[in-house]
Amino acid sequence: MLVDAKRSNVKLVIAGLLLGLFMAALDQTIVSTAMTTIIEKIGGFDKFIWVYSAYMIAMVVATPIFGKLSDMYGRKRFFLAGLILFLLGSILCGTAQNMEQLIIYRAIQGIGGGALMPIVFTIIFDLFPAEKRGKMMGLFGAVFGLSSVFGPVMGGLITDNLSWRWIFYINVPIGILSIIFIAQAYHETSNPRKQIIDWGGAISLTAFVLTLMFGLELGGSEGWAWDSAKTISLFVASGILLIVFLLIERSAKDPIIKLSLFKNNVVTGGMGISVLYGGIMIAAATYIPLFIQGVFHKTATETSSVLTPMMLGVVLSSQIGGRVVNKFRYRDVMAISALVLVIGTFLLGFVMDAETSRLVITLFMIVIGLGIGVSFSLLNISTLNAVPPQYKGSASSLITFFRTIGSALGITVFGAMQKSAFQSGVKEIPNINPELATQIKGGQALLNPEVQAKMGLPADLITQLLQKLADSILFIFQWTVLLPVLALIFAILMGRARLQASGSGPQGAPGKPEPQGEGSGKPEPSYHGG
Repeated sequence: MLVDAKRSNVKLVIAGLLLGLFMAALDQTIVSTAMTTIIEKIGGFDKFIWVYSAYMIAMVVATPIFGKLSDMYGRKRFFLAGLILFLLGSILCGTAQNMEQLIIYRAIQGIGGGALMPIVFTIIFDLFPAEKRGKMMGLFGAVFGLSSVFGPVMGGLITDNLSWRWIFYINVPIGILSIIFIAQAYHETSNPRKQIIDWGGAISLTAFVLTLMFGLELGGSEGWAWDSAKTISLFVASGILLIVFLLIERSAKDPIIKLSLFKNNVVTGGMGISVLYGGIMIAAATYIPLFIQGVFHKTATETSSVLTPMMLGVVLSSQIGGRVVNKFRYRDVMAISALVLVIGTFLLGFVMDAETSRLVITLFMIVIGLGIGVSFSLLNISTLNAVPPQYKGSASSLITFFRTIGSALGITVFGAMQKSAFQSGVKEIPNINPELATQIKGGQALLNPEVQAKMGLPADLITQLLQKLADSILFIFQWTVLLPVLALIFAILMGRARLQASGSGPQGAPGKPEPQGEGSGKPEPSYHGG
């Protein structure tokens, strides 16, 4: 499918895409500050974590499948399908009467979100020539970052002044506008050919992702110890299913994920960075608020906007990344980004402590945000430029896919490490009851004053326990330094590839388009169309 530039109204298309992306990204964060109220109204405290997990798992499963379908049948129909599914899920979430219903409806939202995010960036690539893509990708990356800033704040305001149900209903007018703009303003030229759907690949990929994500989500919870037969069996099954999926994709005529794309160093480097940056971002977003709650004795509501400095850094950095990609090699820009993250994670892990002021911690968060944000614009540009037109939807979806997998792995691995470090620290407290260490697990419950009162612990012991919690979080940040170091290696792997201006040859020589080999690591000549 190619964009029909003459019939498409670019400004309205951009408005529709921005609204759709903002809506999907917002729903990853807006629920957080409303969750306490939701639990009070409909119950289900023991299941509430699945409100987040169901959305993420469904999105991870749907993302590569929708990306491939958009390559086969066109971007427009599957972007609109994603919008409709997302709106349906939003309306149903707003009507949920119990936690089980809310979890199921969030999964429907997640399926819609899995279509929206990758297709947005692919359409941008289709619409604009190479020299304008950086600026547009930076804009859309900034919108993604802004949604993370406004999400928790909007969730609190809407819940306090209207109802928690309106954090879902608010999507309806936004989504309807997006549907109208895209339906009316975006047009594609048909490219009729017989399409073959890789059902074996789709089914095996879905089964692999589900078993992996369920293993990561359930592992370590009650009845699902990491060394239990049930947990191990999930990971073994996911490994077997991954092998099955890879074997199917090697022989499929039109695979969901074309494995030969990974022979291209730009693609492989970008996917590796996506995984690692996903882990860094989830570690910072999860544990910085917990550290501030414990050290500065703030409530969850008071820390709902604590990540704003980091996300503003993401927004600024995304804009910068989109603009400098026209002037420098991908490798050079991502290497600088990784080095900034090395500095940021080092500051969090080895410089920050319980005596560090909020102002200094804020500066550390800005450094982290500046390091992460470049990836939102540059990885989309580099990957989409490195693959043939018929695989751009799949390639774009892989970036979201790998970043989300990185977040899931990060929160699981770092969570286990933090819990272990906290348990070890608690046992060092003189005269501590050994059963208490087991009872408080990772220590996050101690941040709730009601839990502290219920446990009846003396104030001096609470102070010691919170200090051990802070120490365990610093331990996590010390290990995160390894992630940007590995990302630096993947950045170097991207080689000398850079963005080519429309109609230019190697290094900008006019009129001599450079041939694109799948293993070359060099960008193809730009395509105005998808």
